[in-house]
Amino acid sequence: MKRCLSILGSTGSIGTQTLDVVRGLGLRVCALAANSNITLLENQIREFKPELVAVFDIDAAKKLKIAVADTPVRVVGGMEGLCEAAAFSGADLIVNAVVGMVGLKPTLAAIAAGKDVALANKETLVAGGSLVMKAAKENSVRIFPVDSEHSAIFQCLQGCPEKKALKRLILTASGGPFLGKTKEELRDITPQQALKHPNWNMGAKVTIDSATMMNKGLEIMEASWLFDMPSSKISVVVHRESVVHSMIEYEDNSVIAQLGLPDMRIPIQYAVTWPQRVPSPVGQLDLTDYGKLTFYKPDSETFTCLAACRKAIERGGLAPAAANGANEVAVKLFLNQQISFLQIGELVAQAMENQPDVREISSIDDILNADTYAREYVLKAAGK
Repeated sequence: MKRCLSILGSTGSIGTQTLDVVRGLGLRVCALAANSNITLLENQIREFKPELVAVFDIDAAKKLKIAVADTPVRVVGGMEGLCEAAAFSGADLIVNAVVGMVGLKPTLAAIAAGKDVALANKETLVAGGSLVMKAAKENSVRIFPVDSEHSAIFQCLQGCPEKKALKRLILTASGGPFLGKTKEELRDITPQQALKHPNWNMGAKVTIDSATMMNKGLEIMEASWLFDMPSSKISVVVHRESVVHSMIEYEDNSVIAQLGLPDMRIPIQYAVTWPQRVPSPVGQLDLTDYGKLTFYKPDSETFTCLAACRKAIERGGLAPAAANGANEVAVKLFLNQQISFLQIGELVAQAMENQPDVREISSIDDILNADTYAREYVLKAAGK
């Protein structure tokens, strides 16, 4: 079991739940990082007493430094500070729970420092999968999935005798708040409606991604890199109850599934304690409480983000980075009521299609340039 953690994104949904796990296991926290919520971050500093804290927002970092001047913690800022926290020498495990492309550089910094990474930042692998997995292999670093679906697959694979026995990965999707809706019914959806997820408690961006099913497209890309599987062997099934978190299928058509209550502390804890299993703060699953579990095919015609991601994977190169960058901007515009719900998928597809073909990614600059290109495309197309 890991002894000391560095948690990036500690004030967000995954970050605060990671700290719940830390409390339960009695682990130490040697570094924390957040974007700008210094009020909560100060409380975390006083409770967990980390040696280092990074705040991405430089002005907020300056304010925090004054607020915690009575403690021995060292406060750093910006991307440089985030990468310092990711590579902190005293950490056994880096939990990357930041949201968006901002998580890519810290992941690479952690790997370069030889740190194992518990990855909740799916954009890291979506945009930079080739660079990240290559660096992880070169530095003998393990990447533990924290997303519930990828953790489920990782758990199922613990009993896999050999890679060639594996036939297919099956990701489950809740369907979000709009399962069964038509495009016409989605035309006037508001941010408030889209933020009401039926099963999971998540941050705003991830919740909107669930509503558009963009999250499942991103997860296909992430799973492809994590488990070295072509996207053609990764299926998606809508499972409304969010009890079956994902499945694997063997060559003999036997299917193994991981089940549990929809609570992120299970995958977080497994990433921290692997290969051990220890008592969890999450409640026990009683299938009789559900009575039945349902499964449906995803509607890619209505939820176009899923189809756009599939196409991005097929194109390869920088197309996934473009799709991801476009989505981040489009979601922000939607939350600010500057575009409609359906425009998110339209803009993601357009920005991805307009990304020039590049088969080989030679550096992180290639990825960041594609990301910037896609973001600018979306802003221009939306008239911003």
